[in-house]
Amino acid sequence: MRALLSAFDKTGIVDLARGLIGLGAEVVSTGGTLEEIAGAGLPVTAVADVTGFPEILDGRVKTLHPAVHGGLLARRDDPAHLSALAAHGIAPIDVLAGNLYPFAATVVDPAVAEADAVEQIDIGGPAMIRAAAKNFRGVVVLTDPSDYDDALTDLRAGGPDPARRRALAAKAFAHVAAYDALVAAYLGADADPAFPAEWSVAGRKVRDLRYGENPHQRAAAYRRAEPGPPARGVLDARQLGGKELSFNNLLDADAAWGALAVLDEPSAAIVKHAIPCGLASRAASADAFAAALAGDPVSAFGGIVALNRPVDADTARAAAEVFLEVVIAPGFSPEALSILGAKRQLRLLEMPAGANGGAASSFDLHPIAGGLLVQDADSGEDDPAVWTVVSRRSPSASELADLRFAWHAVRHVKSNAIVLVRERAVVGVGSGQPNRLESVRIAAAKAGPRAAGAALAGDAFFPFADGIEAAVAAGVTAVVQPGGSVRDPDVIAAADAAGVAMLFTGIRHFRH
Repeated sequence: MRALLSAFDKTGIVDLARGLIGLGAEVVSTGGTLEEIAGAGLPVTAVADVTGFPEILDGRVKTLHPAVHGGLLARRDDPAHLSALAAHGIAPIDVLAGNLYPFAATVVDPAVAEADAVEQIDIGGPAMIRAAAKNFRGVVVLTDPSDYDDALTDLRAGGPDPARRRALAAKAFAHVAAYDALVAAYLGADADPAFPAEWSVAGRKVRDLRYGENPHQRAAAYRRAEPGPPARGVLDARQLGGKELSFNNLLDADAAWGALAVLDEPSAAIVKHAIPCGLASRAASADAFAAALAGDPVSAFGGIVALNRPVDADTARAAAEVFLEVVIAPGFSPEALSILGAKRQLRLLEMPAGANGGAASSFDLHPIAGGLLVQDADSGEDDPAVWTVVSRRSPSASELADLRFAWHAVRHVKSNAIVLVRERAVVGVGSGQPNRLESVRIAAAKAGPRAAGAALAGDAFFPFADGIEAAVAAGVTAVVQPGGSVRDPDVIAAADAAGVAMLFTGIRHFRH
């Protein structure tokens, strides 16, 4: 048996070599892997001694040789292939362990020089891995150090069996595909058009989840691989207490943390089914939490709470009075941990520094049957300085503050979203409705008496004046919306008739 070991990640490589040698294998290796194995006092053959050709071009060419690829690709059940190997003095390679240059780690730095990034594009590694994976019936291909021990166990027992070999080959092709997808993303970052004819998404599994949205659905969490600094979010959070995170927990925690984006004051978001049912900013976190909870205390039951300040004892005591699934924050005081930690089912997530709640990617993906819809992410905040007052009355300073807050909130609500805000706190939300009028009615009903004097934000234009008329009937005094309906004059006239201030943003933030 002959094994070729050539891995950038040297984790477990010496133990693998030792185990293979114990099975009688000749171990062949390259560069740093060779030095690592030889340094452990193990016999190892240099690839150059196998090929009869030295590494050239600063290591760009070392394994791209028939003595390597012939040994990997020759079919063991084809006499002509075996005769060709014998004729050229090539020995079959039965095991390949390899992983690739650290391209991902290199392009994390947005300032990396292109020449340095290009030098981390592996050529020989993917070529060997693909060759071994293609010939998986004859070659055991290992790209993940966590597979080394099982592979040795299988080899000692006369395996691996065909199914295991095929699974390792699939894993190898996925490893190379993810690597190539990241290289393509880096090289195409400044290309035009923005949406290429062919596009791949790379990701690495972070964890398996107990199940998906429902118990009969399997689920896992993956981290996207993209050039530049990685987006830091809920997958990077440190869990300080509570049960294992579920699929729905992660979705809602991400939505809750995102709802706090760009809010500078101490703020709290309460999310249920990916919709902020409570959002507020105050001078202190405990007050922000109380105001957010008051937005919809019924829907908050079983919700996810995010705070943009470390949780103190006062906030923890208030949160402990409510049944919550998750509390997510940049930190927890020792007393807060003691208070909330007593609720053993409550998941406590400490967010890392730099987790800003912004868009996780430049693209937004939506799967459909047989395909994938891709769009630019709706990221970045709008500039209120360019909003237009279209009503006769301009909003007061306090109304303008609430309109800005409402406009931030409404972009985190789905489908014909309507948000009512008073004193920088959400008091009513209407969403998921097939018409905007119904969303206004729901938001007003949620707000009750608090709708009087409230500011309203709508994620898209009002197609008819009836939505504004319903808002006026509930007591709304100021409205912000994109504008753009053919009936804008009717909508503005309805606002003016009631003395309501109305702003057009010129941009919509509809979420289907």
